Amino acid sequence: MKKNILLFVLLTTLNVFSQDNIPNVDLKTMEGKTISFHEVTDQNNVVIISLWATWCVPCIKELDAISDVYEEWQEETGVELIAVSVDDSRTVKRVKSLINGKGWDYQILLDTNNDLKRALGASTVPLTIVVKDNKIVLRHSGYSPGSEDELYEKIKELTL
Repeated sequence: MKKNILLFVLLTTLNVFSQDNIPNVDLKTMEGKTISFHEVTDQNNVVIISLWATWCVPCIKELDAISDVYEEWQEETGVELIAVSVDDSRTVKRVKSLINGKGWDYQILLDTNNDLKRALGASTVPLTIVVKDNKIVLRHSGYSPGSEDELYEKIKELTL
């Protein structure tokens, strides 16, 4: 029993440390083009990755809250937000109409097979990660009003 617990702790620890690097997963654009996740995160600036779904109310609230201040964030820090929908093949049809209705000015990618979600070890959405130099520097699950302000403080630390 003790060996099993030790093995579990060791594997869990290794899994946490392996999450520092961005996984090399292929995603789809809204136009159906396949794109490597490394391509969109391998930039000199800070990138926010938001895993979300159309059926996830906290996800939509978070992306709405960031949308209100996103232009200012970009002007001040150059940050880019990439919203990755984890909607499956049954609900992915709702993504385009939702983003059009919301007017979000984010790059939207689709993870219908949940490859990225699994590779990041995400058990739930929303999951927000901040990437710099292709390394995860911040990881936050869930959303509560005002957490976008904490996110912005971290972005300023990394960019200014």
